[in-house]
Amino acid sequence: MSFYRHSGPRHYLTSTMTDRFDCYYCRDNLHGKKYVKKDDKHVCTKCFDKLCANTCAECRRPIGADAKELHHKNRYWHEDCFRCAKCYKPLASEPFSARDDGKIMCGKCSSREDGNRCQGCYKVVMPGSQNVEYKNKVWHEECFTCFECKQPIRTQSFLTKGDDIYCAPCHDKKFAKKCFHCKQPITSGGISYQDQPWHSECFVCSTCSKPLAGTRFTSHDNHVYCVDCYKTDVAKKCHGCKNPITGFGHGTNVVNYEGYAWHEYCFNCKKCCLSLANKRFVINGDHIYCPDCAKKL
Repeated sequence: MSFYRHSGPRHYLTSTMTDRFDCYYCRDNLHGKKYVKKDDKHVCTKCFDKLCANTCAECRRPIGADAKELHHKNRYWHEDCFRCAKCYKPLASEPFSARDDGKIMCGKCSSREDGNRCQGCYKVVMPGSQNVEYKNKVWHEECFTCFECKQPIRTQSFLTKGDDIYCAPCHDKKFAKKCFHCKQPITSGGISYQDQPWHSECFVCSTCSKPLAGTRFTSHDNHVYCVDCYKTDVAKKCHGCKNPITGFGHGTNVVNYEGYAWHEYCFNCKKCCLSLANKRFVINGDHIYCPDCAKKL
């Protein structure tokens, strides 16, 4: 804001001298008359108005000896002419702004003319008002809203997608991956299994609900199990050693025959212990034999 000097009304002098005392311009005797002292010269009011008065920057008329004068940066105004160029509010006793184009404006109109415009409503954001600044742009607080739900974000966290702004719940609902198990958005972390996203807390054993993230597990009929539950409740038992066939550890290959299953390393001749995997064999009761041993039974 700029400020001016208010010089009027001028202080007139009345001559009481007995010696001759004349106007600098017209030489009229100034004894007993009003006059103005201008640049150390004594000037009658008539000559002052005609020859010395400053020109009003607004109405372009002289500012006479009887008028109140305001000035700012070598420009002069009648008191009544010193008004806001937008709203015409008198500015003789108000703060004002002098623009580069020469216009004088009150503080409110100057802010509207030069201030930042809200990216939401395109109206001026007045100094001191509640607003939000983001990436060199400004919004009224109530105009900084979520693109999806249209509610003001205010002090909430927010995320962007292109030029659009979203509150965190709407962004998660619209863009976040959905957990394969609970179908809710995965906002952080999570794991991937069979090209499907899961919350870590949702990826648990189907039997005991033990978290499986970062541990060994296996699946059966679209369910996942920890090793212990798979061994106890799901895995087939080896017809040879009677232990679960889990696919973990030593010997992951399995031999299946007529509803029975063996670890590959258990599928041996009962008599000579020859491995019969991928070989001919004979079953006698609950045992298997190689053809040679079967002949000797």
